[in-house]
Amino acid sequence: MITIVGAGLGGLTLARVLHLHNIPVTLYEGDASAAARTQGGQLDIHEQNGQLALKAAGLFEEFRKHIHEGGEAMRILGPDGSTLFDEPDDGSGHRPEILRGDLRQLLIDSLPEGTIKWGHKVTAIQAIGAGRHELTFADGTTAITELLVGADGAWSRVRPLLSEAQPEYVGTSFVETYLYDADERHAASAKAVGTGAMMATVPGKGIQAHREANGVLHTYVSLTRPQEWFDAAPVTAARVAAEFEGWAPELTALITDGETPPVLRPLHTLPMEHRWERVPGVTLLGDAAHLQVPNGEGANLAMYDGAELGRAIAAHPGDVEAALTEYEAGLFPRSAAESAEAARDFERFFGPDTPQSVLDLFKSA
Repeated sequence: MITIVGAGLGGLTLARVLHLHNIPVTLYEGDASAAARTQGGQLDIHEQNGQLALKAAGLFEEFRKHIHEGGEAMRILGPDGSTLFDEPDDGSGHRPEILRGDLRQLLIDSLPEGTIKWGHKVTAIQAIGAGRHELTFADGTTAITELLVGADGAWSRVRPLLSEAQPEYVGTSFVETYLYDADERHAASAKAVGTGAMMATVPGKGIQAHREANGVLHTYVSLTRPQEWFDAAPVTAARVAAEFEGWAPELTALITDGETPPVLRPLHTLPMEHRWERVPGVTLLGDAAHLQVPNGEGANLAMYDGAELGRAIAAHPGDVEAALTEYEAGLFPRSAAESAEAARDFERFFGPDTPQSVLDLFKSA
């Protein structure tokens, strides 16, 4: 029996691949249900990792039914609202967009009922020998694992079994807002965002937005500030918008007209070369293994990790350690390379040379 902690995209992909190979699996998730909290915004699913994972899971064609048509469009605007770059979605792109929640539900629905144990928040893990571990849940119940996979994100409960590494703040935070019925009620902002993604950045700050289904504009405001700045006072729309004084009103309205309370999302990373010595009976995938700054690869990498781990387990029946050794031999160099690329991309998007560095990146692509 394989035990997975965390019902994010990576853990679910692993569970699905194992199910296709008739390998018993149980997935424990702290949330009470699939609908317990919102699941983030648009994801672009990439040919070299996320799409391969969906094919390994036998879900690629079903995934295509949920693609957000037009979502690959990209606009770069100046603070005054002027258009610096505008690339429409002409259907020739290779990174189709889908809502994270839709993709997660697709994976959940692909698993037999009972595979996911909702409402099981892990509070403690104890090694009990021979590669086995005892999980303790918030309700006091326990479970014994034969192979434990930490797919439980940035603040993983499983990771300390393998590594002392802790996520560190990168100096930039996102503040998340939503506008609804945008074409009717927020026409100027809807026009600025266009049919896909929009970003307007200068050194130290920026406004990025995605158009989602049903006229939703989902905005991430970036601010490069020490953690103390965000802790000093409530992160209100007015306080955030004050950092963009003089910007075009159709851009600042993405903040001031937000119809949900602003959500602060500090950005953290693990060390770029994060790895661990082989520990019997346990491994990690996704952000638990290689948390990096956002560049559109995080979800794709988590799903690919899940597919690769599932493949390795299926290829080594009865030999868990051979499977984990093979999986981690691919995971470590892949993660290091992707983390380095993410750091370079983040510097282009939010560093001292933006927006010119962003324009150069998209024009070269």
